[in-house]
Order: sequence, then structure tokens, then C-alpha cells
Amino acid sequence: MRNRTVRTRVKNVVKEVRVAAAQNSADETGVAFKTAQSAIAKAAKKGVLHRRTASRKIARLAKLTYSVQ
Repeated sequence: MRNRTVRTRVKNVVKEVRVAAAQNSADETGVAFKTAQSAIAKAAKKGVLHRRTASRKIARLAKLTYSVQ
């Protein structure tokens, strides 16, 4: 049950970053990215996500975030 909650949280924060990036809002994207990075790292630490999966998600979101700025 907890894993489902954590996975849903990760999906939602990733979506927030993508939506902010689509609007070309550098400030919102940066804030959303920091939130997403934290949530993904916590999920990996708890074992909900594999550490390499988490790293890959963070790297791709970082690339997207820096392309907006």
C-alpha cells in the first residue's frame, strides 16, 4: 500500500515538472524539479524505486529543466 502511494507521488511530481517546462516557466520548472528530485531520491532510498531508475529519472528531468532556462 505504501509503495503505491510513493509511486503515485513520484508520477505526480514528474508531471508537474513536465507541465511547467511546457509552459516555458523557468522559475516554476526549477521549483518543481527540486521537489521531484527530493521525492524520487526518497523513493529510491525506501526501495520503492531502483536506484538506477531514480537516477535516470532525475537526470532526464534535470536535462529538461536546464533546457527551459
